[in-house]
Amino acid sequence: MSLIREPAVAGRFYPAEPEALSSTVQSCFERAPLPKPGAACPRALIVPHAGYVYSGVAAATAFAHWRAHRTLIWRVVLLGPSHHVPFRGLALTTADSYRTPLGEVHLDTASVSRLAELPGVRVLDQAHVPEHSLEVQLPFLQSVLGDFMLLPIVVGDADPAQVEAVLESFGEDEGTVFVISSDLSHYLDDATARSLDARTCQAIESLDAAALGDDQACGRLPVKGLLQLAKRRGWKAVTLALCNSGDSGAGRERVVGYGAWAFYADNSPSGRLSSSDRDTLKSIAWASIRRGLSEGRPLAVNPAVYPAILAANGAVFVTLNKDGELRGCIGSLEARRPLVEDVAQHAWDAAFNDPRFPPVTAAELDSLDMHISLLVPPEPFPVRDEADLVSHLRSGIDGIILEEGSRRATFLPSVWSQLPDPRDFLTHLKRKGGWPAGYWSPRIKVWRYAVEEF
Repeated sequence: MSLIREPAVAGRFYPAEPEALSSTVQSCFERAPLPKPGAACPRALIVPHAGYVYSGVAAATAFAHWRAHRTLIWRVVLLGPSHHVPFRGLALTTADSYRTPLGEVHLDTASVSRLAELPGVRVLDQAHVPEHSLEVQLPFLQSVLGDFMLLPIVVGDADPAQVEAVLESFGEDEGTVFVISSDLSHYLDDATARSLDARTCQAIESLDAAALGDDQACGRLPVKGLLQLAKRRGWKAVTLALCNSGDSGAGRERVVGYGAWAFYADNSPSGRLSSSDRDTLKSIAWASIRRGLSEGRPLAVNPAVYPAILAANGAVFVTLNKDGELRGCIGSLEARRPLVEDVAQHAWDAAFNDPRFPPVTAAELDSLDMHISLLVPPEPFPVRDEADLVSHLRSGIDGIILEEGSRRATFLPSVWSQLPDPRDFLTHLKRKGGWPAGYWSPRIKVWRYAVEEF
């Protein structure tokens, strides 16, 4: 039998009758400002969770930004603070669905066992049963998205880093979006509340988790976790609404603050490839690995059917990681074949032909992380000696090739993350090529190159 989490605040925070609830939600959307036509899909939202009469329009202002993208969104990860059950960490549920007067929302039960292995995460149904911070968001999501998968998480006394780890565990899946449920200041006079909420707004727009104090938001812990993730990923926060209960006809002596924010990824990458070009190459790479698993050979591609920039000769390295560790890396330094062919070949090579690792198995596929590095043609890098080379290396930027006779070795710019010191970088590169760590010769030739990595 399926376990259903029943509504706890229907008839109090929002209408309990389906028709009345639908009408109320629709009214909130009608009073909310419309998103600009063609606006990008937010990767995350912060929304308030009070009664709809107070915060419904602010919430609708945020959720309206997903309406045009409903076909792209299949999973919502929803986090809100615990108001009734004290506990440490983050709480999952064994329920199969959440019910509202508008119907059932099916839960992403498959992710529960995976997330329960993260630090501070556990199953605690008691935290879900009375909690309104998650429940009040669902009628809005049902109205905007229709059919979707929900992963509800109640946040107790948790480290924001634990929240960030949960969000990070979903990777870059653009079909997964995040909702953080939080009100702002509580029970201050109107002027004091507006001043404090303005500072909270500034902290969120600046992605400054450290600037959020304990009195600024009831959902400050999940908000901080989101801000940390957004800052690391380079997302931009945009304020959509900022108000308080006094704006809805309540008294001004003791108000509760509400705000809504949308978080956008940077979808205008620097470099010569567009986002669409990058997506095409990523699709080819994964398809080539899947073809290797099923047929033992790389994907065959026809360059003529692709845009000219992808059909032109190019050189790439494809790197596979698993659990943060290298799982395979193969590439070419010279552009000798169409870019789409080079990606297909080297994705297959990285998975099955790197002599340092056994071939990738089907069971590993979902745990792999891929990076594609498109090389800018290498240029000669004349240096007087090793000390001269070390002094001119640009940490985090340069890819380097060393060559002497039949020996040749290269490090991609990504290696700087493990070897940030130029001398260490060069020493390990020499060892990779078979030279002693202290070796140098005027016969060594050096090339420098950059990459466009995604």
